[in-house]
Amino acid sequence: MAATKPKASTPSSQTASSRVWLYSLLLTLQYGAQPLISKRFVRREVIVTSSVLACEITKVICALILITRDGGLKRLFKEWTLVGALTASGLPAAIYALQNSLLQISYKNLDSLTFSMLNQTKLFFTALFTYIILGQKQSIQQIGALFMLIMAAVLLSIGEGSSKGSTSQDPDLILLYGIVPVLVASVLSGLASALCQWASQVKKHTSYLMTVEMSIVGSLCLLVSTYKSPDGEAIKQHGFFYGWTPLTLIPIMFNALGGILVGLVTSYAGGVRKGFVIVSALLVTAILQFIFDGKPPSLYCLLALPLVISSISIYQKYPYGVKKKES
Repeated sequence: MAATKPKASTPSSQTASSRVWLYSLLLTLQYGAQPLISKRFVRREVIVTSSVLACEITKVICALILITRDGGLKRLFKEWTLVGALTASGLPAAIYALQNSLLQISYKNLDSLTFSMLNQTKLFFTALFTYIILGQKQSIQQIGALFMLIMAAVLLSIGEGSSKGSTSQDPDLILLYGIVPVLVASVLSGLASALCQWASQVKKHTSYLMTVEMSIVGSLCLLVSTYKSPDGEAIKQHGFFYGWTPLTLIPIMFNALGGILVGLVTSYAGGVRKGFVIVSALLVTAILQFIFDGKPPSLYCLLALPLVISSISIYQKYPYGVKKKES
């Protein structure tokens, strides 16, 4: 049987591939630089809920501007439905809100090292739910690349959390209020990521529209949660902008940009590729800390670097291919 020639890549596919790499690179830089920018420009007195809500509002405004620029605002008002919005964006936003609550519970009952290591299992669950919901299979090489990426994430987490001590609580409490919540949160993270990919690729929900809808739902969930929370009491007592300076807007704008890029990467490349971006960003953070703070990368970071580079290269080079039956 004659060998089939590989299909030549079309200009449109090359453009899409270029966009994926551009958005992934920008998101990696944003994720990597965000901790340093927030540390420098957000004072300790700033109420966390106020900065998060401001970021969500900024994301909505930026996304609406981008929709208007693309000429889709009129069509959006004609075609938008509440049911469609709740199906495509409401469910993932609610899942993310529940996930964040579980992570807060777990973080209080686990040492940083155990928490960080278990939290990396979300990469596996993202790939699993992407297969269940979208039927997106991974090649043997890609599965191997995912495990390499998880190993790199664990190494980076060890380097970050090994100096933060451990807990000496009752083992049953650690299991019930520490290990179980973080594992459930990882499952929910994978499910929400796959649902976002399904909404953008199957339901054809644009990434900008999903950003608007998820930010609104997330903000509503956050407002409800602050009704009796310490942050809610602090806002009542000191005001929404307590501790703010003009420089506080820099990390908020930067974080909002990251939220929009997350939507674009998920839409064009999928949730699994977003996992590669997040782990790669940990290396960017380590490099930036060395450049600006003089803190050298740990041995674990140096060990994780070749694993991240290799896993990205392997995952990109060996996509899953359907074997053709011989006639």
